[in-house]
Amino acid sequence: MPKLNNIKTEDLTSKQLSTLLETIEKEPNRAAASIMLMALYTGMRKGEIYRLQWQHVDFERGFILIHAPKGGVDQRIPINTPARNVLEDQYTRSGNSEWVFPGRFKGHVKDMREPFERIRTNAGLPKDFRPMHGLRHVFASTLASSGKVDMYTLQKLLTHKTPAMVQRYAHLRDDAMQRASEVAEDMYRVMQKKTHA
Repeated sequence: MPKLNNIKTEDLTSKQLSTLLETIEKEPNRAAASIMLMALYTGMRKGEIYRLQWQHVDFERGFILIHAPKGGVDQRIPINTPARNVLEDQYTRSGNSEWVFPGRFKGHVKDMREPFERIRTNAGLPKDFRPMHGLRHVFASTLASSGKVDMYTLQKLLTHKTPAMVQRYAHLRDDAMQRASEVAEDMYRVMQKKTHA
């Protein structure tokens, strides 16, 4: 199996993201559409979404339990409002299955490559954009660049065992801090104008 370049940080412009969301909304394969939205809204890995069971979705407390994320210990991540909407919608489609995304015959879904690629193509995204892994990066980049989420919290949300893997997003946090420092500069400029008035 070829090794994926996990150092690459994939991101989308706001226009690309908007087009992607429109494309996902029109996608006839609703399971594939919901899986992509879960990656975007939670940052969960593809395998974690595929293997997600209803018993691990706690709507009441607002958490998802992820079993052994990438070989680590079990982790809980919060269910935000968009993810809750996706899960509630999926609940009506999954029937009596124990799996959030049941497979065609038995067990959980295993391969969505074809609809994922169709969505990527229809949204006009670059061919090297990996739909699931890329959306996990978009989730992380969005939080990191907001300036409202520290790296430790981001590490927990992405269920990384060490801080090293979230360092790729540190420069986005630097951009947010730079913008924050410019706010201070603007305030000083206003004060100086008042002083000289």
